[in-house]
Amino acid sequence: MQIGKLAQQTGVAVETLRYYEQEGLLAKPERTAANFRIYTSEHIEQVAFIRQCRLLDLSLAEIRVLLGYKATPEQACGAVNRLLDQHIVDVQERIQGLQALETHLLRLRERCPQEQAATECGILQGLSQPLSEPGAPCQLGCEQACAGQSVSSQAVRLK
Repeated sequence: MQIGKLAQQTGVAVETLRYYEQEGLLAKPERTAANFRIYTSEHIEQVAFIRQCRLLDLSLAEIRVLLGYKATPEQACGAVNRLLDQHIVDVQERIQGLQALETHLLRLRERCPQEQAATECGILQGLSQPLSEPGAPCQLGCEQACAGQSVSSQAVRLK
């Protein structure tokens, strides 16, 4: 099957499939005499695996490691377990950062409970204040949520 059919069957864009191939995540397909790529059911399985990993927010580097273990099933899977354990920790940290961000946004929203002139808007005033340094109390009163890092560092980490 050609790449368009693979894209249709897997729900992954043609450009993404080509990228996965360039990155070595997807096995190089055979080519026809006219130089068209010909994909097989093995490619469908690989794309399904990659897609499942991406849905779990695994990075391409992590997926590459997992594919390596999948390609050599005689290996012990301790490294796979450690990779997933670390990913779980990373997700938990991002959740904590998002919860702190939510608290910060809610505190900011409380500063303007009703519609008024923009010059009196507590949200705009709060956004005009410098962000707290890591470890310093938040100026919006979210000491618990913001302690240990500034909201700006949380936002950078979340990207």
